[in-house]
Amino acid sequence: MSSSSRTASPGPGRTVGPFGAPQRPDRKVGPFGALQRPDRTVGPFGAPQRPDRTVGPFGAPQRPDRTVGPFGAPPRPDRKVGPGGALQRPDRKVGPFGARQRQLARRPDGLDLVRVAAWLAVAAVVLLPFGSMILLAGTEHLATLVDGDVVEAGRNSLVSALASAAGAVLVGTALALVLERTDIPGRRALRLLALSPMLVPPFVGAIAWVGLAGPASPINRWWRERFGEPLWSVYGADGVIMLLIVHSYPIAMLIVTAALRRVPADLEQAARIAGASAPRALLTVTVPLLRGALLSSFTLTAVSNLADFGIPSILGTPERFTTLATLVYRYVQSGTVDDPLGVVATIGVVLLAVALLAVALDLTAGRRRVELDASASRAEPLPLGRWRRLVATLAWIVVLAITLLPLLALLEQSLLPAPGVPLTPDTITTASIERALTASGTIAGATTSLWLAGLAAVLCGGLGLVIGTLVTRTRARDNRALHTLAIMPQAIPGLVIAVAWLVIAPRLGLFNTPWLILAAYVTSFLALVVQSVHAPLSATPLTAEEAARASGASRMRALRDVSLRMAAPAAIGGAVLVALTAVRELTLSALLLSPGSQTLGVVIFGLQQGGGPNAAAALSLIVTVVGLAGLSLAVPKSRR
Repeated sequence: MSSSSRTASPGPGRTVGPFGAPQRPDRKVGPFGALQRPDRTVGPFGAPQRPDRTVGPFGAPQRPDRTVGPFGAPPRPDRKVGPGGALQRPDRKVGPFGARQRQLARRPDGLDLVRVAAWLAVAAVVLLPFGSMILLAGTEHLATLVDGDVVEAGRNSLVSALASAAGAVLVGTALALVLERTDIPGRRALRLLALSPMLVPPFVGAIAWVGLAGPASPINRWWRERFGEPLWSVYGADGVIMLLIVHSYPIAMLIVTAALRRVPADLEQAARIAGASAPRALLTVTVPLLRGALLSSFTLTAVSNLADFGIPSILGTPERFTTLATLVYRYVQSGTVDDPLGVVATIGVVLLAVALLAVALDLTAGRRRVELDASASRAEPLPLGRWRRLVATLAWIVVLAITLLPLLALLEQSLLPAPGVPLTPDTITTASIERALTASGTIAGATTSLWLAGLAAVLCGGLGLVIGTLVTRTRARDNRALHTLAIMPQAIPGLVIAVAWLVIAPRLGLFNTPWLILAAYVTSFLALVVQSVHAPLSATPLTAEEAARASGASRMRALRDVSLRMAAPAAIGGAVLVALTAVRELTLSALLLSPGSQTLGVVIFGLQQGGGPNAAAALSLIVTVVGLAGLSLAVPKSRR
């Protein structure tokens, strides 16, 4: 018989099983040919499976009251099995590939300790005094804010601050446009002279202008002899506003000049090609793009002038033009009100709120301003044509009148024995200079100012170097907060800083000690060093530190050996600026004055108020010349 006959079709109604045997419809064959009873279920390996028992993945019976794990072992409820079957301890976590993953917490190292120390130092010199002032102000002294003297002083401060800020922006913008966008001759020398009032202390400028436009000045004497009345007296509100403009327009000029250099020259050239004249292109294209810079300069100068003390005290007090700064000085020195600390703290909180509001408005406006890329091509200067010499002459006259004439007036007063004496070869004397140098408080004041300024420079230099390096060379989350807190006092008037330290001084045992002035110096001038360090480091990539870390250096050593060394020259330059500024400072020293701790600025102020204006002028001239010489040496070092 052939194979084809044995594998013939089983015929209709019959089914063949897996091995060719006919399969009856009432019988089921399992996976290995064994007959399968309908009342029995066969497991995966052919073994009969009882309906009351569940078989696990490997054929082992599984009890209904027990759950079998992936490998047949019963799991314990108090133990967890990881993805690879290994037991998982509750205090350990298993990673995605079964490896044990420990919750490793980075141990604090030296860099963390430095950061904590920096935060504590900033909190001590910034948060502590301002927080104490706010707590002391409370609500019980709010009634003093509606007192007649306070309302009048507040109105005078507001008017002088806003008017001087508007004038400073106008003068600074005009000079910036003339010096940057016209072909006026001698622009470099004119620019340096125009910025020089920023380097002279405001109270020294006030003393100089008293000799130039005071009632006994040569100009007013000459005018009175001919017309019976003086031409103009610098005393009073108009003199205060004018001097505030003179000493704040360089700041506006710097801000507007920086913005002007970022305006693309292509815009003006496009306007010129479209047919606009050069003046029209300048006024309709360039000037509207300076709105952000104009607003910033106005806000900054207004806040700075709001609480200036030197100019209103010298020029405003003789005409009873009282501002908040001079009123606070009177409250603190004379004690004419009950609880003077609480009253001045309330006034200080109001000034602090105004300053912070101004900064917030400036930041809000800054987000809306148009960002311009730096111009690749230099703008063509506006040709003045036949007006070139006239504009140059007027610019030189204005700049020399507000910069060189006051210094010449100081020199004239220094060479005269008393105010009102005409300057002739017979009246020239060095008596005022000798009196200024041999006065009882001059040597003591100069000594106190020098060592206070030196200590302030060292403290601000060290702390500013650490803070500036941390916030630029590390990636910690608190960098922004630390940087903001360190530079915040820069936007707060010196009067508020003095009041804040005056409030906290009795609790710290610093009252009537020179250490109080030193603490206020650190609060006020710390931002100078932080900004000096922050600017160059923020523009330098982190490749040097990363290379040091790749070579095995720790975070602290990479920061110390690389970042701190790079930032050290900038910190030294900032510290020199702190020292030169602190030597000539008056607002903080006058309000925090203590017996036996007069500073140089207080000595000059005392000579001016105590009947020795010529000696005050002589000492002011010496301080100004020494300060300008020091700044001329310090600025190149800070730029390198």
